[in-house]
Amino acid sequence: MRAFIAIDIGEKEEIVELLKELKKIKGRIKPVEPENIHLTLKFLGEIDEGMISKIKETIERSVEGISPFKANLSGLGVFPSINYMRVLWIGFKDEGQTKKIAGELEKELHKYGFKKEKGFTPHVTIARIKSKEGKEEIRKFIERYKEKSFGEVECNQIRLKKSILKPEGPIYKTIEEIKL
Repeated sequence: MRAFIAIDIGEKEEIVELLKELKKIKGRIKPVEPENIHLTLKFLGEIDEGMISKIKETIERSVEGISPFKANLSGLGVFPSINYMRVLWIGFKDEGQTKKIAGELEKELHKYGFKKEKGFTPHVTIARIKSKEGKEEIRKFIERYKEKSFGEVECNQIRLKKSILKPEGPIYKTIEEIKL
């Protein structure tokens, strides 16, 4: 099964409104469904179901000593760059909790053969950009919202999720939930 570790954001009104604006831009832009919006702490890829308990234990160790916390969702940006846009994101600003959790996950999961990522930048993907079409309009959109606040999120659990890929978009199901 295809899996990842995340903090769910859910359907925040501010983000839903932003996605409505985004849909007005001409171009090949694939918005994330509001109910699927999340912060990915670690993408695992294809995993064997037999690994679930080890992954759950790893998540539990990675959040030891971390209490529920709040994060601000603010700013709009793109990966990898403004000249080569592929992912449109909202910034995720906390007091370092997500970087600490992601770092622990990276270190521990590497022991089980999971690939190490280069670096972790807390962000919430809200759309994928599929072509250069509408690039200038997207730039203006980013400029307009680059400092905007999209509210606050309460982070009180980490979830191991599976991703079921469908032609109309992915379906995410929670497999395990670890409370902070």
